[in-house]
Amino acid sequence: MIYEKQAGVPRFECNEYHEKTKDYVILIPIINEGDRIIKELKRAFKYGVANYADIVICDGGSTDGCTAESKLKKLKVNALLIKRDIGKQGAQLRMGIWWALRRGYQGVITIDGNNKDSIEDVPRFIDKLKMGYDYVQGSRFIEGGRAIRTPFIRTVSVRFIHAPIISLTAHHKFTDTTNAYRAYSAEYLQDNRVQPLRDIFMTYELLAYLSVRATQIGRKACEIPVTRSYPKSGKVPTKISFLIGNSRLMKILLCNAAGMYAPKEEN
Repeated sequence: MIYEKQAGVPRFECNEYHEKTKDYVILIPIINEGDRIIKELKRAFKYGVANYADIVICDGGSTDGCTAESKLKKLKVNALLIKRDIGKQGAQLRMGIWWALRRGYQGVITIDGNNKDSIEDVPRFIDKLKMGYDYVQGSRFIEGGRAIRTPFIRTVSVRFIHAPIISLTAHHKFTDTTNAYRAYSAEYLQDNRVQPLRDIFMTYELLAYLSVRATQIGRKACEIPVTRSYPKSGKVPTKISFLIGNSRLMKILLCNAAGMYAPKEEN
């Protein structure tokens, strides 16, 4: 089924393999993740993650065969959404969030599709949502979390640049703010003071914005320990280039701190 472009939501193709079965959904944005997403889904299968939340792939238009229907169905993927429009991660997440809210989920968990994160910790995010938290950030840097083979420059940039700026903007201490492994309540995403479904969120803006908006408007937020593990060898799995990518991230951080992503009536 094709959903045509509408305000704040890109045009996308929806392949539903099953009806909604759980109250929570995991959105996994990917593009050409190859064997990494398959390994992640196998890990989810091993730990029975689909018993807690529906697993949905938010694809940016992969061409490497990693979204083959036979593979996804075998690994208990509930649906495959394929963006057929402009935009990168932010557009993929907007597509997924719109679809998830329309389907009636009570909460949304997001996680990268490169097999770096402990997807088996999904039930812990759901527990926090059930306790009334609106934003739950996974962190490898708090007690119980594990940072395995994190590149030194990444550790420094997250802990001493990104996290402090996000924390100041949010008026709440966060430690692992580039980590896309987090959860949002449906109430938070549908709060009129948030409005995540806007075309301004094309790349990493939405992750930065949702990291700070919850506590800015008085909603409950917390961190929980997770594991993020980088491979022992080979290219580091990331879509952020060292110079251009990081400079764009810094620009997004500063725009976010200046309140440029807040709904217009509050600017």
